[in-house]
Amino acid sequence: MTDDFVEHRPLLFSIAYEILGSVADAEDVVSDSWLRWRDVDQASVANPRAYLARIVTRQALNTARSAARRREDYVGPWLPEPLETASGDALDHVLTGEAVTTAMLLVLESLTPAERAVFVLREVFAFEYSEIAAAVDKTEPAVRQIASRARNHVRARRSAAVAEPSQAQAVAEQFLASAITGDVQGLMDALAPGAVFLGDGGGVVSAARRPVHGADRVARLLVGLLAKGTGMGELGFRMTVVNGMPAVISSIDGAIDNVTCIEVVDAQVTAVYAVRNPAKLRSLSL
Repeated sequence: MTDDFVEHRPLLFSIAYEILGSVADAEDVVSDSWLRWRDVDQASVANPRAYLARIVTRQALNTARSAARRREDYVGPWLPEPLETASGDALDHVLTGEAVTTAMLLVLESLTPAERAVFVLREVFAFEYSEIAAAVDKTEPAVRQIASRARNHVRARRSAAVAEPSQAQAVAEQFLASAITGDVQGLMDALAPGAVFLGDGGGVVSAARRPVHGADRVARLLVGLLAKGTGMGELGFRMTVVNGMPAVISSIDGAIDNVTCIEVVDAQVTAVYAVRNPAKLRSLSL
């Protein structure tokens, strides 16, 4: 029983994270799922992978509904909790590519909890419709309709896929070098005309309360933020990959201040996602 859970734990964490967009909540869901799995009669389970996915999906849906109510009072833009994917540590997660990007997770936020769960199980992890129906407690025909609706919704909002981290790395490094040196023109050259900046401070620390649109405005905002940070202490930077995108973890006097993900599409920076909410930085390290 323990072996089955350990074997599938990376998958279970990934399902929970894709449904919730929170590392902490996903870990709690996996822990709760273990307690439920421990009480199951193992001899009666023909397919442990599907059964465990059912448990974790139901737990994640319960958490998602309560999280949605909390987000109604969230101050400023809400961004998913950063998940470092540079190491590809299979003990922690199995998510790669477009599925885990901040942009995709924000699109999934616009789905209902049931739509999101069905989309994740089918499109990301390729579960059978019958297995998904058992997980979300709906009929198979209903699940097929939900999957089609969710798929169309996502496609309408994600017309272009982000570049692979290795392909985006050079663009991101030049972009960050321009930001650090205060090169506004260099930033504008790297930014797509319709680029957007989203900052998540959660009302706990200062951050832009609304999205900032346009290459010029985003460039000047970034230069101003770095200049402000310089006056707060000794700055440190670590390049990595977070949510499948090039990212930099920034510190002030040795303490993590924020993680910024750079979204690159067609060799241009289309979005900058900066998370400063301290509660969302706990899983990261310098």
